[in-house]
Amino acid sequence: MCGRYAVTTDPAKLAAEIDAVNEVPPPEPAADLDAPDTGTADAQLTLDGAPADDPKPRPAFPNYNVAPTTTIMTVVARHSHDHPDDDPTMRIRAMRWGLVPSWAKEIGKGSLFNARAESVGEKASFRGSVKSKRCLIPMDGWYEWRKVEVPGSSKPAKVPYYMSPRDGTRLFMAGLWSVWRPRNAGPDAAPLLSATILTTDSVGPLTDIHDRMPLIMPFEEWDAWLTPDAPAPPELFDAPALALAEAIDIREVSPLVNRVSNNGPELLTPAG
Repeated sequence: MCGRYAVTTDPAKLAAEIDAVNEVPPPEPAADLDAPDTGTADAQLTLDGAPADDPKPRPAFPNYNVAPTTTIMTVVARHSHDHPDDDPTMRIRAMRWGLVPSWAKEIGKGSLFNARAESVGEKASFRGSVKSKRCLIPMDGWYEWRKVEVPGSSKPAKVPYYMSPRDGTRLFMAGLWSVWRPRNAGPDAAPLLSATILTTDSVGPLTDIHDRMPLIMPFEEWDAWLTPDAPAPPELFDAPALALAEAIDIREVSPLVNRVSNNGPELLTPAG
């Protein structure tokens, strides 16, 4: 599975790296310390921590402990509204991690942050997204917890590990996304964009940590995966090649990552 990960780039830099259009809203200007208190500190918050009336939340970056229900960066390919006959363009979009199906009555609690790649097309929650709303989730690496037997205890301990490319490059995981609008919302109400990360059977040395892993999408398959105009080839839902798994560094890290409130580069420091 994939329940936590790290990403240290910002949307504008990522867009420049992959030649995409950055659609993530710019950061808010710094607060005026001399301005009077308006009571915004007590404003109601959404599940991802953004103000409830904020239609365009921003992903936090760098973020060393990304967790479900937070706002994340995604990569999609979409046609221009003004020029629908043009080729799809890659775009960086902010979305909630935890897919909300378009037909859902309410947002829910984020249980759809992962989807099994081998059966995702059979599930009502994901079937529509599989057809034309596939995306990529950029990350530096992901965390997983290995179960370790503890002498004298019937309950195994969970030891955190961090998986990332040995060459320091970025990973792009296969995902799906959806557009959700609350019932009885007005025509000007902003929709909620949300996403899930596909998982598959672990491969090679990664099987020593967990039986599932996020589905890595190689660069040469991006066009076929992202296009909104055709189904993705079935083989793209298969587990990654052994060579991809063997290029991943695996290291035990501090239990600090167990708490979402802990968020800093020290989470990536090898344990011991």
